[in-house]
Amino acid sequence: MFELKHTPFHERTSKLSVPQNWRRWAGHIVLGSYDLHLDREYWAIRDGVAMIDVSPLMKYMIEGPDAARLLHKLTPRDVHRMAVGQVGYTGWCDDEGKLLDDGTIARLDENLFRLTSAEPSLRWLSMNAVGMDVTITEVTEQVAALSLQGPKSRTVLNLCCKKSLDKLKYFRVMSNTLAGKPVTISRTGYTGDLGFEIWMDAADALHVWDALMAAGHDYGIVPCGILAMDMARVEAGLFMIDVDYTAANHAWIEGQKSSPLEMGLDWAVALDKPGYFVGRRALEREHKEGSAWKLVGFEIDWEGMEALFAPVGLPPQVPAMAVRGSLPVMHEGKQVGYASTSTWSPVLKKYIALVHLQRPYYEPGTRLSMEVTVEHKRLHAPGKVVKLPFYEPEWKKK
Repeated sequence: MFELKHTPFHERTSKLSVPQNWRRWAGHIVLGSYDLHLDREYWAIRDGVAMIDVSPLMKYMIEGPDAARLLHKLTPRDVHRMAVGQVGYTGWCDDEGKLLDDGTIARLDENLFRLTSAEPSLRWLSMNAVGMDVTITEVTEQVAALSLQGPKSRTVLNLCCKKSLDKLKYFRVMSNTLAGKPVTISRTGYTGDLGFEIWMDAADALHVWDALMAAGHDYGIVPCGILAMDMARVEAGLFMIDVDYTAANHAWIEGQKSSPLEMGLDWAVALDKPGYFVGRRALEREHKEGSAWKLVGFEIDWEGMEALFAPVGLPPQVPAMAVRGSLPVMHEGKQVGYASTSTWSPVLKKYIALVHLQRPYYEPGTRLSMEVTVEHKRLHAPGKVVKLPFYEPEWKKK
């Protein structure tokens, strides 16, 4: 019988959740929320400091003289140009340039990298490493991970870390000691705010959790579930596998697949880097011809929403959490795309969505409409295409 696994923080998280609202993530159970409503957890991300258990991320240590060569071959990023201590976000593709997964590469030493992914990737890594002098080790269960996000996250970390975090730049990683335990800390996250991810031996997980909770007490630290993080990541324009795109090796038909260019990752595809990488020819062809689809932002007009609900005597009804569901997007009665995730944005006071649109409708400023349900009737609320991210605070990269 298949059993869902607990993360190393389960002993703490399970006792703090009021609704016991559990979600599945990569074979583990993690908390969707700690409260009956998401407000406190969401606003901790945007105004204070939130602590999120992200241990289910798949983690691989890639070591050896050919470690950089392997990752350079597998991803469209120029890994050879990454400095020690640098982190790079990337997707990786099949031979047809369609996304298999996405994650981060952290260069911990000259010949040592840590790769994170959403899906199991050991087989793919090993297949592409044939003939290379490299060792690939999955450490998902051995390494626990916490995401500390929000404008006060650095202040809290500085209270319990041996080395100051003040000079750790955006998308950089450092070794540190947190309450006497060895950790690595990267200035990364999935919320689009100031934030850090803390990587530690699973045996040290509870000690690190307790130290952060104690250090953050005076700053209103809040354990946060993945549902509030889901709202924040949409505001940040960040997509999710199995929600906003389907892994190419899991797709049933070609139309379910997406390239990194279609997903808005042009900046993470280095077509000028030397040498072969998986999917290069297909991506070069798409870059030249233009993408048939694009993932972009969509803002619904509030006055348009009011006009749809007024005839039934209601104010606009918006979801209390991010909706991971497909909603048609229309242009003059014709469907030209779909929303994959939509949410009310508390910080922006807007109803927003990540939408996939056909060319030429993905240009910013294009007026379209998205399906909404008004008292069991499917109607269409007007809105416009916007650039991502929806929200990016000035302190995110400072």
